[in-house]
Parts: sequence; C-alpha cells; structure tokens
Amino acid sequence: MRNFVQKGDVLDAIAPAGGVVSGTAYLIGKAFGVAAASAAEGETFALVVEGVVELPIVTGALTQFSTAYWDDTAKGLTGTVGSNTKVGYLTEAKAAGVLVGKVKLIPAA
Repeated sequence: MRNFVQKGDVLDAIAPAGGVVSGTAYLIGKAFGVAAASAAEGETFALVVEGVVELPIVTGALTQFSTAYWDDTAKGLTGTVGSNTKVGYLTEAKAAGVLVGKVKLIPAA
C-alpha cells in the first residue's frame, strides 16, 4: 500500500516541559503512552501508545479486564472515571495495596 506510513504502536512526540523519563507514562494532548527513552524538553522521543505496559496503580482493588483510567494528578492508574482519561484495561486483577499493574493500552480517538 503506497499510503502506509507506520504501524502506529510507537509514535514520535515532542517532550513537554521538564522533559520525559524512560518508562514513565505521559498524557500529551489526547495521546497517552510511555516514554521509550528519556528526552529533554523540546526533543523528539518515542511514545509507546499500544501494547501491554506496567504502570503505577493509585486506587484500591481492580479486577482483570476492568477499564483503566489515568489519574494525571496522582500519576497512576485508577478504576475511577471522574475527570480521568481512559487508557485501556488491566490484563490481570490487582488487590488493594498492590502498587503496579499491567495495562493493555488503547489509543484515544
């Protein structure tokens, strides 16, 4: 196909104020993903927007395949909708007190 550009699971992004740290999640506009490498503010970096990644959890127990939202204030996953951004679903259940979870990222439309 002549108009195919790229697969789309990793996108080039411009690092926001303060730069980005490899392995850390970021919400940039409508795009949510994990930095594949560290980059200084204004530099281009690879943002992983699809796949399964391990991220911090900031709320209690969550069930397998429950919807995962990103709490950008607390910088972690939650099951609470509120003003949080839907980012995917958990691939395994997490008990209260567990600090990390695996989430299947679903790109925003």
